[in-house]
Amino acid sequence: MSTPETVPVRVERDGVVTTVTLDNPAARNACTGDMWVTLGEIFRRVGHSGARVVILTGAGGHFCAGADLSGLAGGAPTDGGADGGAGTHLLHAMRVLGEAMAAVHRCTVPVIAKVDGDCVGAGLGLALAADVLWCSDRARFSAIFARRGLSLDFGTSWLLRQRVGVHLAKQMAFTAELIDATRARDHYRFVNEVVSADDLDPAVADLAATIAAGPPLALSMTKRQLDLAGGGSLEQALELETLSQNVNVTTSDMQEAFRAFVEKRPATFEGR
Repeated sequence: MSTPETVPVRVERDGVVTTVTLDNPAARNACTGDMWVTLGEIFRRVGHSGARVVILTGAGGHFCAGADLSGLAGGAPTDGGADGGAGTHLLHAMRVLGEAMAAVHRCTVPVIAKVDGDCVGAGLGLALAADVLWCSDRARFSAIFARRGLSLDFGTSWLLRQRVGVHLAKQMAFTAELIDATRARDHYRFVNEVVSADDLDPAVADLAATIAAGPPLALSMTKRQLDLAGGGSLEQALELETLSQNVNVTTSDMQEAFRAFVEKRPATFEGR
């Protein structure tokens, strides 16, 4: 999977683990419109690439400082926004941005956000669009939009409520406070784990290896079940579970899991 050379987003593959890196460290990985578009394209394709897990991260000691507004031409700036330009209304640019976020959230394989340093504004939305979030002890988070005279964007109006509940989401949005890693984990609880900066890479690599060793089809359906459960009823969840298990029992992976259980050995899943 390749990206345009002029767009600072790197995609690297190591076996069944794909790492997507925002590579604009001079701007703390703030994203241009081209970067948002590229991210959307990557995450629409990666689920069909044979990858079993995706790590989303930033280069140079930061995750993402929101939008790179240095190239914005015309139109009002937006902290999460894509680049404006002649003949492009901000409405269309924001819709492109939204499509990129949706592609990350809808990715059919598990996505790990690996966060070091700043993760604010649209960068916070990007991290929350992942399935789990591991960060270093020097990570800092903020729904910074109010400081810029803006309301929430890049999906944070939905993602924050889903992750932390409505009252804490409003606290983050109304105050635009800068939240350290420990408070993000212990008070707001949208961070799964906090480790030292030196331990972040190996900790996430271990997590990715654990997920990648699991049954890909079953995990993909589990991800979809949990994502849809937030907006559905118990009856809908039960029906989706029924349909999912009917798929699982026809797979070679389930047969392998039962053989491994009987033979008292780890299962080797092939995604079939």
